[in-house]
Amino acid sequence: MMIEPEAAPEWKIAQWLNTRMPLSVDALRGKVILAIAFQMLCPGCVSQGLPQAQRARAAFSPDDLAVIGLHTVFEHHAAMMPVSLEAFLHEYRIGFPVGVDQPDGSGGPPLTMRAYEMRGTPTTLLIDRQGRLRTHAFGHLPDLQLGAELATLIGEPPLGSTRPSGEPGSVCTPEGCS
Repeated sequence: MMIEPEAAPEWKIAQWLNTRMPLSVDALRGKVILAIAFQMLCPGCVSQGLPQAQRARAAFSPDDLAVIGLHTVFEHHAAMMPVSLEAFLHEYRIGFPVGVDQPDGSGGPPLTMRAYEMRGTPTTLLIDRQGRLRTHAFGHLPDLQLGAELATLIGEPPLGSTRPSGEPGSVCTPEGCS
């Protein structure tokens, strides 16, 4: 479900996999971000969330869309260690970057999960080119709905560019387009 845009919180990541450098919402500004919060022992994540993220990654240009996994462990901590996650990503051929959500240190929800007020996994987050959270959905989104929302966000003009309507002087900034 599309929501009123506000700045997306930065991810709090303990470790990154499938990328050579740490990623952030700010570093990906200019691209639409599809972030899937998942747990490798979550049946809905394995059967729906992660395959859908892979399909989205294949369907859209990496110049427009960054697909990110957020391994957000809030149960079965001992079974979902980074070494297990590495094997899982290899077995399921997950090639997009995956960040391990930073534990809170006292057994509560991990820090990114808490910052986004996630109810569980899978959770789908869509962040626009300006770094604003536009969709926050718990559970599986139908493919057509996700595709339509991604196409809408990708179709919006990039930060600092002229609107496609060609209006002279129309420019997009973090505050909006004018």
